[in-house]
Amino acid sequence: MAKPRVAVCQMDSKNDKGANVESALSLLDEAAEAGADMAALPEMFTFMGDKDEYRGAAEEIPGPVTEKLSEKASEHDMWVHGGSMFEVADEDDKVHNTTVVFGPDGEQEAQYRKIHLFDVEIGDDVVTQESARVVPGEDVVTVDTDFATVGLGICYDLRFPELFSSLANRGADVIVLPAAFTKHTGKDHWQSLLRARAIETQSYVVAPGQIGDKPNGVPSFGRSLVADPWGNVVAKASDTVGVITADLDFDYQDTVRRELPSLEHKRPEIYDI
Repeated sequence: MAKPRVAVCQMDSKNDKGANVESALSLLDEAAEAGADMAALPEMFTFMGDKDEYRGAAEEIPGPVTEKLSEKASEHDMWVHGGSMFEVADEDDKVHNTTVVFGPDGEQEAQYRKIHLFDVEIGDDVVTQESARVVPGEDVVTVDTDFATVGLGICYDLRFPELFSSLANRGADVIVLPAAFTKHTGKDHWQSLLRARAIETQSYVVAPGQIGDKPNGVPSFGRSLVADPWGNVVAKASDTVGVITADLDFDYQDTVRRELPSLEHKRPEIYDI
């Protein structure tokens, strides 16, 4: 696959889980019509309602929602990256914030639970404690597709270059980061951080996001995008629900990595990590 096409689905999920899922499935259809080899949904695509209702919106994996994603992958002969959804956790009243990836045959190929949890208090604009409701993951995850090794992260993970370095060390050529970045932080940090992670890892970074006002009171920034291994933004969504696409040029990536071999110049024995 010389230049596989990725589709980034930008959503405005709210508190109606059924409507959110139907919207996601429709966007996957749109992505397939656009010739996508992989389509990716945003973080919390199934539910962005009241935080106290996370557990009620959660499912076991596999479950009804992942079954629908599997069916879409098989129907369209397309890789489907399921953004993230709430997975039932063992701890009472808590969930995991979980990504599931399906191959073109509909088989589940990877599962990743968000490692870094968004516990912040930024004035009165963003006050949240994700750890009060979400159990963090413990595993770095990549998945081998038929076109590249894909690394997995979710939203707040973006602020931790150590994770991205670990994904690069495991051979990631593409990193997919579904998000629901807040408008307050996104306006200053979203694109800058995505470009930085692309430059550092010399990977394509694919970032589907949420947009719009939310029932929990914190609006999402949107501006879903794809950045190339040089840090250029090669596709970016308008401020609306929809699908954007980008073709991944791995010959170009090879050139970047050959001419500026920073991944080979790392000295992990020196770093204080």
